Amino acid sequence: MKLTNLTLPNRAGRFDLVITGAMITSVLPHDPRVHGDGRDLEGRMIWPCPVDLHTHLDKGHVTPRQANPDGSFGGALDAVHADQARWTRADVVVRMKFGLECALVHGTRAIRTHLDSMGPLRNCTWPAFAELREAWSGRIALQAVCLVPAEFYEGPDGEDLARMVAEHGGLLGGFPLMGPEIDRQLRRLFDLAGRHGLDVDLHVDENLNPDAQVLDRVARTVRETGFAGQVVCGHCCSLAVQEEAVAFATLDRVAEAGIALVSLPMCNLYLQDRASGRTPRARGITLVHEARARGIPVAFGSDNTRDPFYAYGDLDGVELFREAVRIAHLDHPLDGWLDAVTAVPAALMGMPSPLEPGRPADFVILEGRSFSEVLSRPQARRQVVRHGRVLDLALPSYELLDPIVGDPA
Repeated sequence: MKLTNLTLPNRAGRFDLVITGAMITSVLPHDPRVHGDGRDLEGRMIWPCPVDLHTHLDKGHVTPRQANPDGSFGGALDAVHADQARWTRADVVVRMKFGLECALVHGTRAIRTHLDSMGPLRNCTWPAFAELREAWSGRIALQAVCLVPAEFYEGPDGEDLARMVAEHGGLLGGFPLMGPEIDRQLRRLFDLAGRHGLDVDLHVDENLNPDAQVLDRVARTVRETGFAGQVVCGHCCSLAVQEEAVAFATLDRVAEAGIALVSLPMCNLYLQDRASGRTPRARGITLVHEARARGIPVAFGSDNTRDPFYAYGDLDGVELFREAVRIAHLDHPLDGWLDAVTAVPAALMGMPSPLEPGRPADFVILEGRSFSEVLSRPQARRQVVRHGRVLDLALPSYELLDPIVGDPA
């Protein structure tokens, strides 16, 4: 396959791209004399296939049967806990599979999902994940993180969970909260991760309380324990409401500890600073510019999809980037921020970045010829190329979910 006269993100000029089998063999400045027999894209942009570093596939698409009553964080917690009485392995598989089908059509090539793992839930979420990871091998690469309160690891079940996660090739995760026991809980978590050879991915400071400084405690614990694995911290919303001296000192420690951050702009915009009858003042976005300026790897993730924590979304990496640009002011100039949904999360998932010779031919052909055009209109007619072939797929109908989540009408 030869694609000619195309535009690459953050590279000036037009290019020609040659694919042999499933691999990219050359990326050269456009020359119609050499590649005149290829498919002329007329300047359309191609992006690497997005990688979604933070999702909750097991919660996805329950909104029709269990909506958040008021859009609040507390309402989301209550609604999810109520819905989990319906969770079986079959139910979770159907909803996760639907999410994966959407993500594939939109162009995503890899997803990391957090899985609720308290008590009997792990007996349906993890087997469902294992089933789908095998079934979807070669289409979407999947990683999983267990999701439990940090204090869970202090009990005897913590060791069992870490062992099970290791058996599944997953990551150790959770949501540590500020309190007098936070340092002991974090040390226990990182001790378990180290002994079982696990990387760590945490929900941190998902609130607008300036006294919430779990991120700082995580950075200190990583340095003090010498933990050698990868650490990713998601959300980190409270940084945005702390005094700059406090927030910047935390970011300095995060950089020293080698921690990566993932921001969830759509979900945090939905949940944070919400109160009935009151216009929100805060965006819930963490300090992504200041983090990247310190060399901290920064990624953006979809987070929840059509569940009580975020009532919308479709696991669309192009939509995610478009909204991140607007919410976090990534533009003027964009200056490489596309990497936050492509190369950075790919590296954190241990995957090579595409669009270079010798890399897999996995990319998205968009309608627009520039970032301005791509970010101004939904790219509904994009084409997804995987392993050197254009996918001929359509988004699944929501009607497929009616038997388990109900007819919204």
